[in-house]
Amino acid sequence: MTFAATVLTLYPEMFPGPLGVSLAGRALGEGKWAMDAVQIRDFAIDKHKTVDDTPAGGGAGMVLRVDVLAKAIDHARAAQSGCPVIALTPRGKPLTQERVRELAAGPGVILVCGRFEGFDERIFEGRAVEEVSVGDIVLSGGECAALMLLDACIRLLPGVMGAACSGHEESFENGLLEYPHYTRPAEWEGRTIPEVLRSGDHAKIAAWRKSQSEIDTRLRRPDLWERHIDARVQSASGAQREVQDVKK
Repeated sequence: MTFAATVLTLYPEMFPGPLGVSLAGRALGEGKWAMDAVQIRDFAIDKHKTVDDTPAGGGAGMVLRVDVLAKAIDHARAAQSGCPVIALTPRGKPLTQERVRELAAGPGVILVCGRFEGFDERIFEGRAVEEVSVGDIVLSGGECAALMLLDACIRLLPGVMGAACSGHEESFENGLLEYPHYTRPAEWEGRTIPEVLRSGDHAKIAAWRKSQSEIDTRLRRPDLWERHIDARVQSASGAQREVQDVKK
């Protein structure tokens, strides 16, 4: 089954963009995934192809019309049933590697790219649209965020990465940041590769990498570290309950 992405946008010429080169581009050419960039303006209901209007209650900027967006989403769902519809917006739930894995394991995704001041709020309930944010930043539109989300999904598809285990130890896969990497030359400007990585002792290397991963997560992303510790505590308490149940 081919992973299919439909992108609803006012700028379809932005796609596939960077997804047309490197791993994603090669996978696209090999049919491992497919995409369709759909012009939202095609679903406008007036002769001027209007897609936005002034904010209710006043204020700066323009808001994407709910009736136009609904027609675009209905069109995409009719062609690609069973796929989640995601709107890229800074008001959404933060995108996580866990959610990316879920999406990559499915048949595909329909992405809605906002512009101007954003979406008419009624579209989220009226069409069961999931709101997702790629970070605490504001972009000119959702297209760059859509490219980021798709790239994260595509690299997880079967046969896209060279080695099946390539992504297993990356950042966020186990709830932690990835450990530091080094390569030749062994010394550069007086800085050397850690001795343990040149020891050939795989057990020591694995222990060092685990330790560094934990240290970097604790120092750089205390939010991730707290969630990791909580998960370990819950896992340990669950295992303890299982042992107690077995003894009964």
